[in-house]
Amino acid sequence: MAKGMILAAGQGTRVRPLTQDLPKPMVPILGKPLMEYLIEHLARHNIREIMVNVAFHHQKIEEYFGDGHRWGVEIGYAYEGIRENGDILPRPKGSAGGMRSIQDFGGFFDESTLVLCGDALIDLDITAALAEHHAKGAVASVVALEVDRADVQSYGIVAADAQGRIQSFQEKPTPAEAKSTLASTGIYIFEPEVLQLVPPGQIYDIGSQLFPQLVAQQHAFFVQNRQFHWIDIGRVSDYWSVLQRVLNGEIANMKMPGREIRPGVWVGLNTCIPWDSVYIEGPVYIGSNVRIEPGARITGPTWIGHGCVVRAGAHITRSVLFEYTRIAANMHFHEMVVSRHYCVNRFGETSYQGDEATPLRWGDARADSHAPTHTASTRGA
Repeated sequence: MAKGMILAAGQGTRVRPLTQDLPKPMVPILGKPLMEYLIEHLARHNIREIMVNVAFHHQKIEEYFGDGHRWGVEIGYAYEGIRENGDILPRPKGSAGGMRSIQDFGGFFDESTLVLCGDALIDLDITAALAEHHAKGAVASVVALEVDRADVQSYGIVAADAQGRIQSFQEKPTPAEAKSTLASTGIYIFEPEVLQLVPPGQIYDIGSQLFPQLVAQQHAFFVQNRQFHWIDIGRVSDYWSVLQRVLNGEIANMKMPGREIRPGVWVGLNTCIPWDSVYIEGPVYIGSNVRIEPGARITGPTWIGHGCVVRAGAHITRSVLFEYTRIAANMHFHEMVVSRHYCVNRFGETSYQGDEATPLRWGDARADSHAPTHTASTRGA
């Protein structure tokens, strides 16, 4: 048995504007928050007691997941913040500092604990990882994957001996400095005694502070080089790429919602689509209460969230429309993430609704008074 810890207190600045009013673990993938997939995966491997540290927009996480009973788990929350001039402000304590605070409060970490970052999709065999951790007598284990040397400066890099015992841990080295190409995936297994090494009441980071300490003090600190899917959403461009892969069916345990009414085309309830006068090429998901007008073209992989409106003659290509987004007539949105307030291209370049500098026009489809030009449903499509 083991317990779970999801690190969810970060601000997600590198994926703005997606995190403008959402914590990063709540960014949607196939209509579900990222963190929901993590919780489902933990439950699959019989990890039933999960702590989550929270800070920015913490209510959105807590209100959605509650006590976890819907997923057959128990979830607890640890808010990280300060009181300043009468206001409560989020103030993360660092990944290790937050865990030490939880431990000092109630002693939650009393057995092996699997630690996950709340901003990545994984299909790791957790049961096998825990078994290897115990077989080696490790007090701490890092799950790692090989990356290209050119990419090492985006990761914490692990160098280990032939038995997997970690000799050094480098935080985002240059390709020339990197002692290996094994990248930490932000998945760790800790025994309770590891947290006693974290100074109490301080901001303290796992990768840049705790891990070098474990190496320097020669603790039983091991790396596991496992084969699994690990999709880190560090930037907006990563988010776009992930959605493309998911919509193409490349990721296990991520099934398209809705009903497949044509090959590669899934729809939710009560859509208004004139099938004879639109062009839709899958894989495409069209959410409930979406209206698509005549002459529109939708080319997948594309996700259209519930309540959206795609006006006549608009083209949507390999894009993501968040819920209640209206695309104006004859507009072409190509490889973009679009919400009611902003759109971001696959390279992270952002335009805001009403910005005269962009030729693109879109808006908020809620309470849209424009009457449908054609009444149609999925029946007979």
